[in-house]
Amino acid sequence: MAFPDQEWELIPTETIKEVFDAVQTGRTPFGVVPFENSTHGTVTFTLDGLADRTGAYASVAVCAEVYLDVHHFLLGHLPPPEPITTTTAAGNGIQSPGASTPTGANPDPLHPHPRARPLVSLKHIARVYSHPQAFGQTAAFLATYLRGVDIVDVSSTSRAAAMVAADVSGTSAAIAGEIAAEANGLGVLARCIEDQEDNVTRFFVIKRGEGERGEGERGEGSGEEYAGRYKSLVSFTVPHRTPGALADVLDAFRRAELNLTSINSLPSLDAPFQYLFFVEFEGSRFGDPEGRVRGVFEVLEKVAQRWRWLGSWENQRRG
Repeated sequence: MAFPDQEWELIPTETIKEVFDAVQTGRTPFGVVPFENSTHGTVTFTLDGLADRTGAYASVAVCAEVYLDVHHFLLGHLPPPEPITTTTAAGNGIQSPGASTPTGANPDPLHPHPRARPLVSLKHIARVYSHPQAFGQTAAFLATYLRGVDIVDVSSTSRAAAMVAADVSGTSAAIAGEIAAEANGLGVLARCIEDQEDNVTRFFVIKRGEGERGEGERGEGSGEEYAGRYKSLVSFTVPHRTPGALADVLDAFRRAELNLTSINSLPSLDAPFQYLFFVEFEGSRFGDPEGRVRGVFEVLEKVAQRWRWLGSWENQRRG
């Protein structure tokens, strides 16, 4: 764990924006935000903070990354037990205690079969609250067992659990972590409902000021060593009507032999259908003995309309 609670005070927030606000204003030295999920891709709210279109987070940079396995639970108010009628060979109905069958018996043909089944009947559930990322990571379960219920996006899974706890009708559920059940006095309706067994989220640790400064700052070792050991993130815009401008920037990474690990984009809001690009690559601004990263930055100065270095940090998943 990056910040053990024996050494750090952990302060939850309801939105990713609040994390950026707290770091920029100095209310906390570090913030942790989700950047991408192995199942559902990049977290747009974090990209919005890094895009910083209004200049509100000019001092925020990424200084570390953390990979965590993510398991989703369906939380809510438990229904009263319903007897199940079992028909014997003689045709006699026998009452047996236990949970009833789930609302959906067969998977949606457009989705794979879910990995988990409900622990209780879900017939009483009319709506489900969660973060959009959680919905995207549990699509098969929702399509199979909660088909037709209202899906309501909220700012975080913890807020979803709190909203369900406050719902006196008992007809809502939340997709959240198991710890939220205990914190909000909710029952567990289903466990580990994520679509993929290897459901992993990569988190960025952000701070105010420059990113990681480690051994690479001293300039020791080869460029290849640091290219694999560290990663960096830059954002930039290019002239929309200049042919090959984006290709020129990407080609600079190729010529410098810097491996790209992710490319994302958001609307720049400068004009409709113009974009702000994010490129993550292996290499460090601080450990650049051969000047390869510096060379890419020089190309950005010439080609990009504007660009920004967003941090360098140690690669936690090499190989």
